[in-house]
Amino acid sequence: MGQLQDKVCIVTGAAGSIGAETARLMLAEGGKVMLVDKSEDGLARLAAGLPADRIATSVADVAKTEQVKAFVDATVAKWGAIDVLFSNAGNDGPLIPTVDYPEDVFDQIIATHVRGCFLVCKYTLPKMTDGGSVVITSSITGVKGVAGNCSYVAAKHALVGLMRCLAKEMASRGIRVNTVNPGPIDNEFMRTAERSMSKMLGRDAGAMFDQIIPLGRHGRVEEVARAVLFLASDQSSYTTGSTLMVDGALCA
Repeated sequence: MGQLQDKVCIVTGAAGSIGAETARLMLAEGGKVMLVDKSEDGLARLAAGLPADRIATSVADVAKTEQVKAFVDATVAKWGAIDVLFSNAGNDGPLIPTVDYPEDVFDQIIATHVRGCFLVCKYTLPKMTDGGSVVITSSITGVKGVAGNCSYVAAKHALVGLMRCLAKEMASRGIRVNTVNPGPIDNEFMRTAERSMSKMLGRDAGAMFDQIIPLGRHGRVEEVARAVLFLASDQSSYTTGSTLMVDGALCA
């Protein structure tokens, strides 16, 4: 029997590498998964390789209330009360000093990460089983600053604050709320950021990270997925209000 046997799960940002790998692991551990993403094509590609009887898909923008309500209601209609929420939807912006940072880009980053997570939690939690689990994707930038990345850093810090608030509010129902905080991960999202960072720094940002990460390498998406599984499963039954760092000791 899997660690999430017959558990009903929602994964936002499911078409991205971390979301997709986590969804696959949840399914391998017996879960039923609602896959949510803004990318219809990305969802279709992901769903094509997964067991059709244990998945559903929803094209949605987590920053829009009615779209969030729709996929939460669809999940409950299909399988019943929700056991696990992995709030993982995110986006990133350019590396630009704060005084020059575009206001519209700042708003977009905050809307997706912070408003999006707020809405998904707001409408999922009333339909979550007591003893359930919420896992929110933050980042090492949720615990430290990065020059030129004010919107993303602010958003990821805000997610840690939201998590801590929810952990206190949900404790009486036995619902655990935690963040997973990845460091540099070997995926396209990180490589795109590193290309921008390399131009700003005048050196190879990817190689720089490998030099300063104590474990000497980028993380792998499956390592993040396993951390999420731990927080989602009963293996973390006394863990709530925590930031689980998956960063090779970069922030230690």
